Amino acid sequence: MRNNVWSAGKMWTVMLTMLLVACASATPYQPNLYGQKISGGYSDKRLAEDRYRVDFAGNIFTSRDRVEGYLLYRAAELTDQNGYDWFMLIDHRTDRDRRTYVDRSPRYDPWYGTGYLYWQPHWRYYRGSGWTTWHPHVGSRFWTYDVDVRTVEKFEAHAEIKMGKGPMPQDGQKAFNARQVLADLGPTIEWPKS
Repeated sequence: MRNNVWSAGKMWTVMLTMLLVACASATPYQPNLYGQKISGGYSDKRLAEDRYRVDFAGNIFTSRDRVEGYLLYRAAELTDQNGYDWFMLIDHRTDRDRRTYVDRSPRYDPWYGTGYLYWQPHWRYYRGSGWTTWHPHVGSRFWTYDVDVRTVEKFEAHAEIKMGKGPMPQDGQKAFNARQVLADLGPTIEWPKS
């Protein structure tokens, strides 16, 4: 009976994990609005007739390459929508937020009350020179506790762009042909799923 209960619990855990993994995905190319199914996206602010500040924020599943590529795509999209031919990066930076979480995750630590303090599983195992008994309340607790260490990174890219018409500047500036960027990066863009 006990094995069936443990197996059912394990099955639910596996199913829940699979569901969470299926729902976890990188930020698609979308506006950064509150309450979206997947967090992050682009935002922009017009600074002058031919200048914008463009930002793209990714979630913890979004790589730095994708964040910077989507920022470049948004800059090209704004340039094309406003009737300009090319854009130049005036200022560009990518921020990384990295956090490490250490959580204690008990594997098995039921509490039956003070009268049943030692009513927990214990094992006998062979340890090099002979048999040893392990019990969670005597000696090491290495089988009842785990530590889950997770490092999470999020990237956010920012740029100020100046847009222009006609021939692109040839003086070594970071200038991009907007239509070329849209054509090159367009096939790599992941749009939000409905």
